[in-house]
Amino acid sequence: MSKLVFARHGESEWNLANLFTGWADVDLSEKGTQQAIDAGKLIKKHGIEFDVAYTSVLKRAIKTTDLALEYSDQMWVPVIKSWRLNERHYGGLTGLNKDDARKKWGADQVQIWRRSYDTLPPMMEHDAKYSAHNDRRYANLEDSLIPDGENLKVTLERALPFWEDHIAPALLDNKTVFVGAHGNSIRALVKHIKKLGDDEIMGVEIPNFPPLVFEFDDKLNPTKEYYLD
Repeated sequence: MSKLVFARHGESEWNLANLFTGWADVDLSEKGTQQAIDAGKLIKKHGIEFDVAYTSVLKRAIKTTDLALEYSDQMWVPVIKSWRLNERHYGGLTGLNKDDARKKWGADQVQIWRRSYDTLPPMMEHDAKYSAHNDRRYANLEDSLIPDGENLKVTLERALPFWEDHIAPALLDNKTVFVGAHGNSIRALVKHIKKLGDDEIMGVEIPNFPPLVFEFDDKLNPTKEYYLD
């Protein structure tokens, strides 16, 4: 039986400030740092031993992964970083206060942008402040792969190759896997794992803490799902 532990990054500075974050590379807040530490302590308490860890290329997820491994006494576990596990790209909403966005476009429209499966946000210009097109961490990608805005459907399409090439093979090899990622990249993978409908995923929230655990049979059908406590 294989096991997958999802840890959404701890609260970020922009979560605290109520800003749309997406691919903007912001740090953990003090509370978020403690959440990542507590995640590691919970993992240790439950005796979960990892074979491999995966995270995004954004510091809030990287730090959460590092702290969770440190405080579960597993810093030696190999960590693979991929842009495919990044948060959903919020396009032109990036950096905006969510309350200000509601005043500008209306609460219903903002909620659709945040939770709809296939509605795209306003696209970000290539030369915008938070554009990823000139970010060195994406320099090896074809420019057409770098998004200017994503919905959950596109986020899943972007994350799925990493699942199929890395995470799923590790689980099929009976490995215990840690994924330190983001609310929407985790939601996208949860949709795939549980075969949820497009409407069903709209009601799924992934908290910053505690970690979410899936256990699988030898065909990668989930047999258990629970949060650590």
